[in-house]
Formats: sequence, structure tokens, C-alpha cells
Amino acid sequence: MRTMVSVVLAAGIASSASGEELKMYAAAGVKSSLVRMAADYEKATGHRILAVFDTAGATGKRFDADPQATFLITSQALISEGQKNGTLRDGVSYRLGDTVAGFAAPPGAPKPDISTPATLKAALLSARRIAFSDPARGATAGTHFMKVIEALGIKDEVLKKATLAQDGVETMRLVLEKKVDLGVTQIAEIVQADRAALVGPFPGAFDLATTYSLWHRKDLSPAAKGFVDLIMSPAGRARLAEDGVRLPVQ
Repeated sequence: MRTMVSVVLAAGIASSASGEELKMYAAAGVKSSLVRMAADYEKATGHRILAVFDTAGATGKRFDADPQATFLITSQALISEGQKNGTLRDGVSYRLGDTVAGFAAPPGAPKPDISTPATLKAALLSARRIAFSDPARGATAGTHFMKVIEALGIKDEVLKKATLAQDGVETMRLVLEKKVDLGVTQIAEIVQADRAALVGPFPGAFDLATTYSLWHRKDLSPAAKGFVDLIMSPAGRARLAEDGVRLPVQ
């Protein structure tokens, strides 16, 4: 596989001592891949990527409020909504891939059976502490989890022992520090933090896959276009796949 640096050089993006500053707002579900690609791009070109990560919903709001923002990476549903209501105008979007929501447990701890709605219900009731991203902050997995525990009829019991995290990154920090028995977030965020923490996806009818896309305005500078080309290159896509993103079929 071609290295990130070779991809950048092949795209013809020259190194610059007074590099351009590019601002990216992105959902935390793809944080690990983007951080590494941004570092490679900066090293190869001298251009700087200022990355801000948050929940999918909060990311879109922060991008809209920042006139200096260059890139938005969030759920395709939110991008489509922005295009429809006019907050995202004169732009282009690229599908990056899908993330699947699931559960994490501290590495080394027994992993509960969550393969059916009944076993998931039992696992949630037996867990002493559970963390998930705050739905009020636009967290995709957190919003879905609230619907699931309501459907299972255990909303009150679960919320009594729940910790609302700022995002999936914080959820995984709580899991790895053994402050909770179960964490709910995107599987991409789980494997990026520690593959050994992965319990599995939501079962059956509760399965949730979220499509993430990259959006930018049409009038990109050469430096900004170079970073987009890097993300969408075979090497960039391979890195996303390594971090748990399910790539679209070509």
C-alpha cells in the first residue's frame, strides 16, 4: 500500500514553509484516522490542519458557526438536512463509509452476551455502571441507545446508573479506566481506543449503521483539495477501514 506521504506528493501538492491553515470539524467516530492523515499531510506539505472533534450533531453546529471552517465530516443524514435547509450551500460531499454502533467493556473483563434483545436487556440490567454519549449534544449512538432502552422497557433502571459522556472518546476513556462496566458508542471509536474492549454491535432489529461523509464548499484552495484527495485515496480509505469504518462498495 502506498504511504500517505507518497499519495500527497503524487497529487502535486508542494511543501510550503508558510503553509496554509485549514480548519476541519469532524465527528469523533473517525477521529483516529483523520488525526493520522492530518499529521502525514502536514509533514509532507507544511500546511496545517486544525481539527476539532465532537459528536455528529455538535460538529455540524460548530462548523456552521465558524466562517473560517474548511471541512465538515459528520453523518450523511445531517449533511443532507443542511443542504435541504440551506445551511450547507454550494458544496460537494463524499461518502466516507459507515460506522456501526455497539458496546465496549474493559479489556480483560467478562464480556456479556448481547446477541439478542433478551440477552442485551439482561446485560444492561446486570451492569453496575454504563456510559454513553449525551443525546442532548447530538450523539448518534447515545440517541439510539435511549430509544433501545425505552423499547426494552428498562429506561428508568438504566438511567439511574448511567454516565452521560461528552462524546464517544470520553465514553471509551471511562471504559478503559474501568469506571464503567459497559460503554455504548460507535464500533469505530471502540477499536480505535482498544480492540480488546469490543463486545459487539446492537442485536438484530436494534442494529444501527451511520453513514459518514465529507462536505466542503466548491471553492477550495489547492492545499485544501490536496487533503481531500488524500482522504479519498486508496491509502486514506484503507486507513479508515483499519479503524473500523465500513467502506462503501466501489
